[in-house]
Amino acid sequence: MIRRELSIALQTDKTPAQYVELAQLVDGYGFDALTVYGDLPFHPSFGPLLLMAPHVRRARLGPAGVSPSRMSPVDIAASAALLALATPGGAYLGLVRGAWLAEHGIREPDDPIRAIRETIEIVRALHTGAPGGYEGQVYRLAGHVRAPYPLPEQPVPVLIGTWGPRLAALAGELADEVKVGGSANPDMVPVMQGYIGAGEARAGRPVGTVGVVLGAVTVVDEDREAARALARREVALYLPVVARLDPTVEVPHDLVERIRQHVNAGEPDRAARLISDDLLDRFAFAGTPADLIEHCEAIFEAGARRVEFGTPHGLSAGEGIRLLGEKVLPALRSARG
Repeated sequence: MIRRELSIALQTDKTPAQYVELAQLVDGYGFDALTVYGDLPFHPSFGPLLLMAPHVRRARLGPAGVSPSRMSPVDIAASAALLALATPGGAYLGLVRGAWLAEHGIREPDDPIRAIRETIEIVRALHTGAPGGYEGQVYRLAGHVRAPYPLPEQPVPVLIGTWGPRLAALAGELADEVKVGGSANPDMVPVMQGYIGAGEARAGRPVGTVGVVLGAVTVVDEDREAARALARREVALYLPVVARLDPTVEVPHDLVERIRQHVNAGEPDRAARLISDDLLDRFAFAGTPADLIEHCEAIFEAGARRVEFGTPHGLSAGEGIRLLGEKVLPALRSARG
């Protein structure tokens, strides 16, 4: 039977006590994974993950995306190894090119796809104790260097976050999952599978080796209209960026610009009113528990391996997580057998 997994994602903007409290809340349900973001200028991913690790017994933990432009591959390898050892349910490593780097004076390598490839290869070399170092075009590892810390017994699975064909093809060669961040669109699943398949073929891997993950803003509540109103405001913040990345959705340029202008002017309600129901459902999970169950079933039918529920989860975070854990997750688990 095809794996169908559900995960939940948290923003890294909390106190240590809040990270622990949310980890304990999520652990009370049967989510397959607990993810954290690490966007600039929030807390980098590994600190919050290590705070939560002792309190998460079943779900695997991982960062939605670490950028090698912000953290060297050697440090990424060490942090991923420590997380894997600290987490009873296991860990995974998410890698991305990164966003808003230039705004903070962070320079991306000239060949960012090559940088992700070399990061994965260095992480695996360190985690397996492979001799001989590593000499890449972007990064290097001295021949005498070995990991001086305890290593995980099993390889840490790798996820690559992307919308693009080149990075998805690289994932087809080297990774375990691809996450399309900001998408709740079933039509994106076969598109991404096509991109991934090119890399799987190049590496001689069976088709379907690499799973597709869709993750997006999530607002669930028994009050459907209130949930969708909040989701519209949340989606308006990033729709001008992701709308142009989805080749299956035609969003008029003037509509995107009007949404952008309202957001920049501090008018989220006016921006939200421009987002139709159909557009909202392409880029968010929003509505009652029954709405989300139906939406996720469509995504799984399209071939996705995992759905990730992003912030803010509900009209309040705690109530949203409760509804996801008590109503959405059990229904989808029953459906997947």
